[in-house]
Amino acid sequence: MSLDPRTPVLVGAGQFLHRAAGLEDALDASALMCEAVRLAAADAGLSSVPNPDSVRVVSLLSWKYGDPAWVVASQLGLSPRETAITTMGGNSPQTLVNGTALEIQRGELDIAILTGGEAWRTRMRARKAGAELHWPKAPADMFPRLLGEEFDMTHPTERARGIVLPVQVYPMFETAIRAVAGRTPDQQQVVSSELWARFSQVAAANPNAWIREAKTAEEIRTPSASNRMIGLPYPKLMNSNADVDMAAALIMCSAEKAQSLGVPRDRWVFLNSAADCHEHNFVSNRWSFAHTPAIELGGRQALQLAGVGIDDIEIVDLYSCFPSAVQLGAQSLGLSLDRQLTRTGGLAFGGGPWNNYVMHAIATVMNEVRERPGEKGLVWANGGYVTKHSFGVYSTTPPVAFQHAYPQDEIDALPKRALAEPADAAGPATIEAYTVMHSRDGEPEQALAACLLPDGRRAWCTTADIGLSEAMCTGEWVGREVTLNAEGTLDA
Repeated sequence: MSLDPRTPVLVGAGQFLHRAAGLEDALDASALMCEAVRLAAADAGLSSVPNPDSVRVVSLLSWKYGDPAWVVASQLGLSPRETAITTMGGNSPQTLVNGTALEIQRGELDIAILTGGEAWRTRMRARKAGAELHWPKAPADMFPRLLGEEFDMTHPTERARGIVLPVQVYPMFETAIRAVAGRTPDQQQVVSSELWARFSQVAAANPNAWIREAKTAEEIRTPSASNRMIGLPYPKLMNSNADVDMAAALIMCSAEKAQSLGVPRDRWVFLNSAADCHEHNFVSNRWSFAHTPAIELGGRQALQLAGVGIDDIEIVDLYSCFPSAVQLGAQSLGLSLDRQLTRTGGLAFGGGPWNNYVMHAIATVMNEVRERPGEKGLVWANGGYVTKHSFGVYSTTPPVAFQHAYPQDEIDALPKRALAEPADAAGPATIEAYTVMHSRDGEPEQALAACLLPDGRRAWCTTADIGLSEAMCTGEWVGREVTLNAEGTLDA
């Protein structure tokens, strides 16, 4: 089979982490990204970084560069015809790869450098020390192209109740998952901690992971001075670890460009197929906290376009900010939790540099499919509250033609729940999912719950009552009958 010269191909992958001793030897995120780009060029067998048509950066949080792609390009001495930045979300690296592949296929690009990184550990150190950072910024008149879908994922009613953080929402998914599975809280903690112990073992063997010390399941699930409870049932080790200084980079081009650059064929990795989609924007309107139909549909279509089923995939990396995300992803894709579902160690152990984790996953999967020619790898990326999904199927075997699915119309037509405002929800309700947020001292301080009303609508409620919050840390509260008041407060 002759290869279409416009076939998109990944030729280089680089990962870089920096364990600065202090602020004096720290690197800003753009410097981390430059190192990752240089490593990606070397990985492609190139003697220098090739000049691209586009430099594309995953949106970051540790510094406001204005146009971070311009900063990276200027530091590397590159002169791309455009610079670009993605929208926010952990799905962004895979979505960026998918979109870049389509542009290459259409002849709009020949070569692009994709990168992302965070110096969050250093930024937090500087804040704690009261030190001013003098990191670079782009000129004020530089405006990068914005890539990706941007939409609000937090409902105004959620925001009014203070439910705005992943550390609040993902634990609620966990409680709903265990209730549907018929497990007790203790049984579920064993399932999730054993899953996370397997992830930590992968990180221990990964030279690009941030935490390279394998943890036991008991260590992971047992609260301690170094593993404080954050949002029940998740102690610290079950949360994404953003306290890292890490970057990754990919070089993508057309097959024709790869040949002209002289990239050895054994470095080529093809994106066989891809998909992008999202659940109903707001968690408030999802039908269930224990099911993710958009993952099921988007993943199935990505696999179908590659001409494979899930059982044909040998290498898998599922987005892993919290155990509930992995469980939902595996369930929707038809994967057993006993499989190796991470190639990096995940966001808790491999490192969770905010939006850019998945670029590390892609870089790792690239190397694994190179080592195992003919096998296929699947990457699932997630943004928001298991909201935005992106899928990529990778192989050293080229597709007949790269194909991309966007099944959003079908997902938008799925059932939704109506949300009742507090004043309309007063009265009896049943807890559907919940968490108890803890202070930095590890003490219960606020309970959050999603409830179902007798008519099937959903309602949010909270309580700052310490006694009730403490009580909700014991036993199973999913399915419990409660009373809501007109202020949206739980009266158990």
